[in-house]
Amino acid sequence: MTSHTQRARDVLKASAAHRAAAYSGKTRIVVQVGHCSSSVDSVQVAEALASQAPDSAYIVTAGCDGDCYDAPRVVVTAPDGARSVFGGVMTKDARRILESTSLPKQNGATPPYAGQHRVVLHGCGDIALTSIDEYLLTGGYAGLAKALGAPQEKVIDEVKASGLLGRGGAYFPAAMKWESARKFPSPDRYVVVNCEEGEPGIFKDRHLMEGMPHRIIEGALIAAYAAGVHTIYIYINADAELSTQRMQQAVDQAAQAGIIGEDVLGSGYNVSVTVRRGAGGYVCGEETTLLNTMEGDRREPRLRPPFPTEAGLFGRPTVINNAETLASVPVIMAHGAAAFAETGSEKATGTKVISLSGSVERPGVVEVPMGTTLREIVFGLGGGIVGGKAIAGVAVGGPSSGVLPESMLETAIAPGMLHESGVMLGAGGVIALDENVDVLEAVRSLAKYNADESCGKCTPCREGTPRMVDALDRLLSGAGSSGDLDELRELVEVVGAASLCGLGQAAGGPINSALHFFGDRLTALARS
Repeated sequence: MTSHTQRARDVLKASAAHRAAAYSGKTRIVVQVGHCSSSVDSVQVAEALASQAPDSAYIVTAGCDGDCYDAPRVVVTAPDGARSVFGGVMTKDARRILESTSLPKQNGATPPYAGQHRVVLHGCGDIALTSIDEYLLTGGYAGLAKALGAPQEKVIDEVKASGLLGRGGAYFPAAMKWESARKFPSPDRYVVVNCEEGEPGIFKDRHLMEGMPHRIIEGALIAAYAAGVHTIYIYINADAELSTQRMQQAVDQAAQAGIIGEDVLGSGYNVSVTVRRGAGGYVCGEETTLLNTMEGDRREPRLRPPFPTEAGLFGRPTVINNAETLASVPVIMAHGAAAFAETGSEKATGTKVISLSGSVERPGVVEVPMGTTLREIVFGLGGGIVGGKAIAGVAVGGPSSGVLPESMLETAIAPGMLHESGVMLGAGGVIALDENVDVLEAVRSLAKYNADESCGKCTPCREGTPRMVDALDRLLSGAGSSGDLDELRELVEVVGAASLCGLGQAAGGPINSALHFFGDRLTALARS
């Protein structure tokens, strides 16, 4: 049976189809513009194509599809459905693209992106961003309509049954947060979408915000409805200008369509959505630090308990979910928990979006089932090491994780720890290091980043992280001793056990991995 909320959504879709009919019979030219491709003139390419396009064609601006190595990318779809994909396009190529499809096609994979399983990223790089129409026409907001037509408990149960875990790094069951906040008595509750993503080597949420902003918004609306929330905040990294623009544009589009505001899709549910800029800094990704900055306080963590679902923003129950987490929710609601759970592994269902960078032939953003090995990601999707060089290691999960050697590339991605040394998947960064990179120098860079980003609130992190860097510097400069190795081991343990938040608790991860996998080199340096 079709609910009245689904019928309301169908009316919006029919209006979008009516507007789209104006482009029937025309050639569709998509220019992918993201923070990556903007650095290689994708905006100028779009302008060149728009200024020269005949009446028989129209230009669409989309986000990056994740194949950043091939930017700027242009996708031409003829009226008969034939597609031509052009990579590395320059402004001088505009006329030839418009006149023919004789340019060399991309060197990498074309949709459906061989080796990937695109759920969260589905449509990214293709959906027009100038209106809400194409998102509606490709299934957008169907999950929200279905959720609004069901009791809140049923929505929570459906997401629970899917096995969806948070994708920000902690991998806490998403629906449990909603349930906890909903049950805690309070006149006000909040949902905060965590789009801080401040760590080096992680850029997948920016691609989602720039390419599929409505999917994040739809997921946030479902979460808010399920948790009994009427106020949503989208918290975006202070430096993510394009992401902020795209998210605000999408919020405005959804509000104009009646998907945000009063009586959403005729359901009687009211909700507001506000975009907030972050305070800057890696530590702002920690949820209680994020809340402090939203309230105008210092960017430092709070003591827990109480947890945010009990006393979060302004002391009220607050659900904080990562952007990628929420982007999975519309798929679950539209197609069912069982369909979502078919992908992935025993430890975790669904997919994971990976930020792939470093010395790989094809850097960018990829989406793979949970359980995919690091070798498949680096060599299968990434095309291997640049120039056929040997691989020295892979930095996984950002500065709070560590480095794995080549012998560990069969490790499958999974929530939490990938190895007992402390290497974890985290938010999903994979940085390949070639044979010319000194792995210990890479570890030192990660440790230095943690020390620089410490908020300074708690003594173990404030004092301990710089001392780790100092000990590493003495060893790497040839002035170290066995005492420095002993100090590193002690600091890793103490800082990890006594620090207040996740930054300090995991700050020793890179050093722990070095001690475990590259301990012989460190021991040799201590004796030199």
